[in-house]
Amino acid sequence: MFPFRRSFALGAAALFVAGAVSAQSLPPGVQLGMSPAELQAALPDAQRVARPQRLAGGLAGTWRGAPTAIAGLGFEPTFYFAGAQLRRVEWVAAADAQPDRGAAAFDELLAWGRGRFGNELASRDPGSRYAAWVAGDTDVYAQLVEGERGALVRLVYKARQLKDASEL
Repeated sequence: MFPFRRSFALGAAALFVAGAVSAQSLPPGVQLGMSPAELQAALPDAQRVARPQRLAGGLAGTWRGAPTAIAGLGFEPTFYFAGAQLRRVEWVAAADAQPDRGAAAFDELLAWGRGRFGNELASRDPGSRYAAWVAGDTDVYAQLVEGERGALVRLVYKARQLKDASEL
């Protein structure tokens, strides 16, 4: 019976680690550049947003996925489209109720990013921390913001947009 327990424990540990890693990764089957129909096929539980949040560049957060737990916070993913292509995926969690105001969750995202993408470009300003990575044609960043509206932790995957000299 011991070999069964050991293999079960190892399998459960591997499943836990895989779940922890995928918590910050794009959901299975989701990739930047896909259409809304492809997103629906990859995430059948995704819900259309009644009032999409609008960002620069024509981005609209039109779909929302199931929350993901990271370091005790519930991160809600929003999928942003522009020109019928997924261009940004953003997970946001309110951290006001946390004694550390989201610092542990940000530190976990920072450790994950370092393990996945290497050293980050980082900054720390009064009231915020920021870490960014580049992975091929994707920009990834984690942010901890503490302000008058409260504390929040954000993780973003977005399509990299390179500008030529005429746009600078």
